[in-house]
Amino acid sequence: MLQSVLEADSRFGVVRWDPTTKKIADVGCCAQIIKHQTSEDGRSNIVTLGQQRFRVLEIIRETPFINALVSWIDDEPISDQIKLDELKDSVSIALKDVVSLTAKLMDSEKSLPESLPEIPRELSFWIAAHLGGPVASEQQNLLELTNTFNRLEREYELLDQTRRQLAARTALKDTFSNADQTNT
Repeated sequence: MLQSVLEADSRFGVVRWDPTTKKIADVGCCAQIIKHQTSEDGRSNIVTLGQQRFRVLEIIRETPFINALVSWIDDEPISDQIKLDELKDSVSIALKDVVSLTAKLMDSEKSLPESLPEIPRELSFWIAAHLGGPVASEQQNLLELTNTFNRLEREYELLDQTRRQLAARTALKDTFSNADQTNT
């Protein structure tokens, strides 16, 4: 597949495979190969950049890899840009809090990239792509949402819930740490 993609325009579709249902998702993302390296044994490492979402309309061929007829997906227009920007700011704060609390809890230096996306739509996709843990189904749900406000709203719920859990765990850790210091 890699050779075919490189001979064409370096783009291919990425679609989630559900191991439970043994089916591909209806919505995926077009990825462009930015960098690739093929080893002597034929294995390849690639770096890609996600570009545009699509909906699978029809499977055309399944071997040697799936080819499908797709339609591009765009987000719905947003009527209240001020409300969207306020939500984006709340999501950004929650994201920073989660990273900061995680670093404190793990006694490590964790930080966000200096240049997080400023555009609400781009930030919503960045967060969805960087969710940690076993959240493939949640990432798929976010990918399928066609409203930036709704996507950011869901991400805020996830981040706020995580922030609360981390704050509680951090408070417990601090309490036990202070108790240990008092008892020594």
